Amino acid sequence: MSASTASTRVPLTRDVLANTLREEASVWLFVAKTLTALFVAGWIAMRVDLPAPSTAMITTLIVANRQSGLVLAKSFYRTLGTFAGAFGAIAIMATFPQQRDLLLVALSLWIGLCAGGATLYRNFKAYAFVLAGYTAAIVAIPVIDNPPGVFDSAVARLSEVLLGVLVSGVISDVVFPSRMRDVLRRTARDQFAHFLGFVRDSVGGAIPRESMEKAHLRFVRASVTLEDLRSSVIFADADARARSNQMRLFNQRFMAASTSFQSLHHLINRLKRARRDRAADTLIQLYRPIGEALDAPIEAGSAARILLPRLTAARDAIASSRAALRATLDDAHDLRDFDTGASLLRRFVDELHDYVDTAVALQAPRVIAGSAERVRFDRGNDFVGAGIATLRTTLAMLALGVYWIESAWPQGGGAMLNATIFAGLFATIPNPTRATWELTWGYFIGMVLGFVCNFFVLTQLEGYGLLVAGVFPFIVVGVMLMASPRWAGLGLGWALGLVYILAFKNTQTYDPAHFINDAVAQIVGLLAAAVSFIVIPPAIGSAWLRRRQLARLRAQVALAAEAPLPGLRHRFESVNHDLVSQIAAQTEPGSSDSRALFAWALAVHETGRALIELRHDMVRRGVPSTLKPYLDAALRSLARFYEKPDAPGYLLARDAVATAIASVGEHDDSAHLIEHLHLVRMALLDGESILAAYMPDTPLSKEIVHAT
Repeated sequence: MSASTASTRVPLTRDVLANTLREEASVWLFVAKTLTALFVAGWIAMRVDLPAPSTAMITTLIVANRQSGLVLAKSFYRTLGTFAGAFGAIAIMATFPQQRDLLLVALSLWIGLCAGGATLYRNFKAYAFVLAGYTAAIVAIPVIDNPPGVFDSAVARLSEVLLGVLVSGVISDVVFPSRMRDVLRRTARDQFAHFLGFVRDSVGGAIPRESMEKAHLRFVRASVTLEDLRSSVIFADADARARSNQMRLFNQRFMAASTSFQSLHHLINRLKRARRDRAADTLIQLYRPIGEALDAPIEAGSAARILLPRLTAARDAIASSRAALRATLDDAHDLRDFDTGASLLRRFVDELHDYVDTAVALQAPRVIAGSAERVRFDRGNDFVGAGIATLRTTLAMLALGVYWIESAWPQGGGAMLNATIFAGLFATIPNPTRATWELTWGYFIGMVLGFVCNFFVLTQLEGYGLLVAGVFPFIVVGVMLMASPRWAGLGLGWALGLVYILAFKNTQTYDPAHFINDAVAQIVGLLAAAVSFIVIPPAIGSAWLRRRQLARLRAQVALAAEAPLPGLRHRFESVNHDLVSQIAAQTEPGSSDSRALFAWALAVHETGRALIELRHDMVRRGVPSTLKPYLDAALRSLARFYEKPDAPGYLLARDAVATAIASVGEHDDSAHLIEHLHLVRMALLDGESILAAYMPDTPLSKEIVHAT
């Protein structure tokens, strides 16, 4: 082996070893913090004589996370959900105090509505709905035969959950905290560097469609990930809270700039494919100052300040060279293509400058209130899918309630409680049946170990310190598995099953018959939740929902054409990115569905933004009354075509846009509108886009399979 080879391998080995040790240390730190929170919460609950210390302990397991910010965010929404569930239980019990059947119907409907609400949100907002559902069951079911006891049950439940939340939050934030703000900043820096690097490297002009689709997916995921992190970090960091709106604005400007960038390069690609090289090459030459401006170290934050004057100079250079470059063209079609591309380039440069400016502002030492434009990140939620989750969970709870009443099974309430928890908890994931089975196996392992621990270990011990020593060997493996993405469900089930079945109290009871009956009820509840997902499959991850989401994505063009203009740009971009992110997460990479998704996403982004800019120009500069009907007809026909694409609708949209362009050409004072309309027309005539399926006598592209 040569010395050079050896020298190159040693650093690689050291890096691998360092990363492995770092990961192992992270896992063991998570285990130590989780078990510390678990046993501290149990000790405090016993010291203050709470009715069910195990509830506080289970809470610490449910909110456990390696990141401190995620623990605090999860704890916050768990608290909200617990309060809502407790108040819901009191209201239901007060409405039907002597009518058990109606009480169970109302409780099942409440739980179903909460499960449906959970499917409308991502992150821990969904978790708050889940908690509101099963907290109501946990408060109401144990006192179903003693209605006056519902208030005491609610107070006890709130006390136990809040204790677990408080202990987990303190330990996570004090003992070797892992700050989410660092992850957020790193994610924002990566987004900034990747996007600007891609823009700089594209100075040659044309970008292959496959590369653009991959870049589009990367941009979509970057924007949604950043918003998800921002919504979590604000709970853990005061500075992140103060800069929350700036971060939203940073993300919105990224989405706007990336859409304009994609539209610009689609235009250049189309010109190249159509052999209109003079117009394409002239646009590439006009674009070149952007690459030169970005030929500098790219880093978000204060280091990005160096890019601002360079981008301003590039914008000035583009403006000053535009007329000279345009004068080199003599063909009318080339001139129109150049004008369209130059207008698009001007929009992109302005948006890129604003994006970099926001990146610089994020690193300002102080945040000035009201200094950043207030924006929102809207989500693309599906209410029919939420309705399915509501129906499934309600029916599952009703079936268990009927069985409980008819069989008079003493542990039926426990089975219903467990089914309530996991029917709601897994309603928001793509494969809930598999997750429920995995957790059921973990639960079974935890309860078997709990039997051994309870009757062969704890009976020989006395005092809380020895209780911790006795339980530790049985739970530590489950908590370790919780830190693994592959085995997290099994580990969570293991830990939850063990802590639940041990049912810690100040005066511990040892009743094997009750223990086994309770364990059976827990497994029955989990199996009932799994069966409910089989009988009424969830919409999430289904082909049916993907088709609905794709239809919703196409309908964004109608939004761009018809919705009120205030805030429309931000709403259009954020909903588009959220929808694409959802569908991409549920679609096999490289499949025909995946290719159709990205093809439609690119078409919707380009056409929608062009229509929004067209409508803004119509409002800013005014439109002659004789011209407005043609523009309205073009907007209307495009909206209807994208909502329900077919060949007749395509022809109507194409002809309406062509008529609008001809009409605008007769009004010199409205010539600026042609650039937007021409961009839309070129997108409609693109033979390699998803719209090729609707063109007369045009075969479907071999690269893209149409999905409706």
